[in-house]
Amino acid sequence: MGADVMKWIVPWEFSWVFLVVFLATSAAYLAGSRRLPVAPLRQAAFWTGMGIVYVALHTYFDYYAEHEFFMHRIQQVLLHHLAPLLVIAAYPGTVLRAGLPLWLRVRLRRAGRSAAWRVCAACLFNPAFVTAFFVALILVWLIPDMQTMAMLDWRIYRAMNWSMVLSGLAYWSIVLDHRPKPPGRMSPGIRVLSPAITMTPQIVAGAIVTFSKTDLYPIFEICGRAFTLNVLTGQLIGGVIMWVPAAMIESAGGLLALRQWLRLSRNGRLPKRKAPVRRTAARQ
Repeated sequence: MGADVMKWIVPWEFSWVFLVVFLATSAAYLAGSRRLPVAPLRQAAFWTGMGIVYVALHTYFDYYAEHEFFMHRIQQVLLHHLAPLLVIAAYPGTVLRAGLPLWLRVRLRRAGRSAAWRVCAACLFNPAFVTAFFVALILVWLIPDMQTMAMLDWRIYRAMNWSMVLSGLAYWSIVLDHRPKPPGRMSPGIRVLSPAITMTPQIVAGAIVTFSKTDLYPIFEICGRAFTLNVLTGQLIGGVIMWVPAAMIESAGGLLALRQWLRLSRNGRLPKRKAPVRRTAARQ
């Protein structure tokens, strides 16, 4: 029994970079939650999201993701949709900053005021760019040639997984922003509509994979499949995972964005529309 448990806990491919980033983020959040009051629900959302990222990338689960298409799809949905949504829904920014050492907070504050950072942030966190990048990664890594390259080169494979996590965090950070625009980068109404827009190409891609009658990803046969499952059946399951659960997660994100929009409206923080000025014709 103990050996079976250890098999799942031990990473399939150990990564010092991932472990250092994960532990540093966790330590900062723990320290920040001791300095600031954080609601239990927010803490639960943050730690659940972090736990999903760890399980998906640094346990034996990663072996199955590398050897079975539908398991790989589960991994990508977890990394690109569910885990980032949970982490951002916890609004961990202020807590993480509070958990940093004072000298580091001072340096980050100075860097954030620099012109170079403002220009960089304006580009990297531009809503159009972030949204397009979020959708593009779903489609690019589905291209059979790109999938083959990722499975044959561990560096590309890790870059793929990191890109999914980072793009998910960037996207949900602008969609679940609790502020009005400005200073938020996207208007509350567009935040609600955005998940419906981004899920559309994903649903189409999932349908194509689901109903395909040919093996689109023979690389999993070369790597060695983890289960004795019919190739097309596994591919169908993978397509449905992209199609239904991923769309449900994005729908949940849209509902969270709607909740923030209603909160802003209720608190009177939305910009008021100017009443149209009626002009009366001057009498002669």
